[in-house]
Amino acid sequence: MLEDGRIGERVRYWRLRRNLDRKQFADMVGRSTSWLDKIESGERDLTRLPMLERVAEVLDLDPSVLTDVATAKRTAQCVDATEVSAIRTALAHYPGVTVRSSDEVALPAIQRQADYLDHAWLASHFTVVARHLPALMRDAQTAVLTMSDADQVAAHRVLVTAYRLASSMLLKFEATDIAWLAADRAMHTALAATDTWSLARASRSVARAMASTHQRREAIAVLVDMTDRMRSEVNTDEHNLLSLYGMLYLASSITAAEQGDASLARAMHDEAMAAALRVTPHHDSHFTLFGQTNVLIHRVSALVRLHKAGNALEFAHTIGPPAVRALPPERRANYLLDLTEAHTAVGKYAQAARLLGQAEQTAPEEVRCRPLAHGLLRSLLNNTRGEPAKLVKQMADRAGVAA
Repeated sequence: MLEDGRIGERVRYWRLRRNLDRKQFADMVGRSTSWLDKIESGERDLTRLPMLERVAEVLDLDPSVLTDVATAKRTAQCVDATEVSAIRTALAHYPGVTVRSSDEVALPAIQRQADYLDHAWLASHFTVVARHLPALMRDAQTAVLTMSDADQVAAHRVLVTAYRLASSMLLKFEATDIAWLAADRAMHTALAATDTWSLARASRSVARAMASTHQRREAIAVLVDMTDRMRSEVNTDEHNLLSLYGMLYLASSITAAEQGDASLARAMHDEAMAAALRVTPHHDSHFTLFGQTNVLIHRVSALVRLHKAGNALEFAHTIGPPAVRALPPERRANYLLDLTEAHTAVGKYAQAARLLGQAEQTAPEEVRCRPLAHGLLRSLLNNTRGEPAKLVKQMADRAGVAA
């Protein structure tokens, strides 16, 4: 769709991505739906500059996104400012004030949508998450207000999931102020439900948001307090809670490493591994992918954050490649980004370039769209020669990154 010269197909792509139906969009540009159908099908060209600019304005795009193939491809692959703004707007919605009695949502439908977005996240399809997340937040907010007492915990869990996904994605793209708000909403929702599952998910989101604003000591306190709170319940309900319990320790280990506390990072890693050794195939991971492999790759990440790149690379050699390949794209790509950073830190730039290329193949949005990966690209642009330099230049071009 974005590789040929058809403007109409790009118009349709962005109309759908902006969640606009044909009638809405046609009205916004002051044309009929039949006119729009002809534009999108290619039967009619969008050649007049004023109308092209109007269409781009309604879609909140630069006109070049519709007319230039390279710009179109680069822009389509990443979450954009309009989608972040839509999440911000959804977070500004207070359902207790604005909900109408006629609003109805079906709990099974929003549960399926939450699962779908969790799967999209693990596949590193962040544009999919961004497109559908505001609607899920609104529907889950309505569900919490309108569901029967018997369905309240389930409705609260969907809303916690929506807020958690919002916070995680915004942190990935370094929009820390809004990420904090989403995480805080998740925690207040979980507290209202008095549900350990929800509290564990929300605690991790709040702690990550705290860590992103350099409140690492407070973040660790939140995580450790939650493990203390849920420990007895984990022993009686391992199936539902063990993976969430273990992930709190993993988050603690990473935060401690970011704080430069190697001993605490190791202690939290050991606690996480002890939990992972208790995991069996029948345990519900709740999309956390918690298990021994995830614990091991988090240890590599912690060592990188402790500026022990050599140790990180040594430890990585103890992790079996088949186990890593079994992880979903988001986890594999982030592990490859950690290895890229470690190889860069020890001056092995050719290997770093190769690993970054593997990360891009695994999850293109992780490399082409994330500020963290862009920083690695800039470093490698300045430090590679020959074939590795050519590979890095090609990746940088796809990501729109200059040296």
